[in-house]
Amino acid sequence: MEDLKKTCLHDRHVALGAQMSPFGGFDMPIQYKGIIEEHNAVREACGVFDVSHMGEVFVTGPQAEKFVNYIFTNDVAGLPDGGILYGMMMNHDGGVVDDLLVYKRGENNFLLVINASNIDKDVDWIKLQSASFDVTVDNVSENYGELAVQGPDAESVMEEVLGIHCKELVFYTFLESEYDGKHMIVSRTGYTGEDGFEIYADHDTIVRLWDILMESGKAAPCGLGCRDTLRFEVGLPLYGDELADDITPVEACLSMFVKLDKPEFIGRDVVARQKAEGAPRKLVGLEILDRAIARHGCEVLNDKDDVIGYVTTGYRGISVDKSIAAALIATPYAVKDSELKVRVRRKTFPARVTAKKFYKKSYKK
Repeated sequence: MEDLKKTCLHDRHVALGAQMSPFGGFDMPIQYKGIIEEHNAVREACGVFDVSHMGEVFVTGPQAEKFVNYIFTNDVAGLPDGGILYGMMMNHDGGVVDDLLVYKRGENNFLLVINASNIDKDVDWIKLQSASFDVTVDNVSENYGELAVQGPDAESVMEEVLGIHCKELVFYTFLESEYDGKHMIVSRTGYTGEDGFEIYADHDTIVRLWDILMESGKAAPCGLGCRDTLRFEVGLPLYGDELADDITPVEACLSMFVKLDKPEFIGRDVVARQKAEGAPRKLVGLEILDRAIARHGCEVLNDKDDVIGYVTTGYRGISVDKSIAAALIATPYAVKDSELKVRVRRKTFPARVTAKKFYKKSYKK
């Protein structure tokens, strides 16, 4: 059996009767009362997720900004202190090593938040690329826990239940403060399509904040099951599904987060060529014209039954009540309203190409 890591909240999840399952090398809660109930709690009120499995890496030193720009697709050069950018690290073939958030803490001082399943791979990659730069790379993932407080009531819960002042934060900004003398980072970010916050702190502080939220009854505990349904409905990618070492940002329709007008960075030439000439594949949304659910790996077919791609994620959309999917398909077929098919358990079902965002996002600008 896989030797699974545990977050600082593992005992709390077990005590609440959560259904636990391996994810990214951790034993994580998939659901508590149920995915649909938890999904709706985030859409309609407030939910809280344990995301302590995520990785945190500090990059500091005289050339930190130059180095982060070399490994990161977005441009941190003009980012103000307290600002956050989304982007990717690419390999030299243009594939995505990981997608991540970069927090600018100060001059030549950055926090990189990376995916749990990629921590070891990412840290090795970052350190390898840093050899010719005057920087320090510090993997602090084991020192931090993280909570995601998400939903239309998230701000009031943060302010009134946790006593964390965050009203002045706009989307994709953060502040650093203390909670009972302990260092804390609070950002207005999330992975659900709703307004929300992410809190980074030491393990004891995260456990205390979780307990306060549970005692208040103002934030429903939510598992990774609804985290996936929520992010999928608003077109947010999951590494390993919509992104991978052999999928480029252009194919994933994320080229807006690749800034070609900045100095040289890893993977630039491949992306520049694909943006100019077109990529062979493109990520699209699909509406399955049936109640069938197309899961990851299901084949996508054209009208001649030729395989033209595969499903990356598929669900019965909870907020939209449709069978929907994202699929990476040959670019000539990636035209809105094109009629295709998906193969589910040896049967084929009609599908129509749509936008990847099935549900309107509700971020605070």
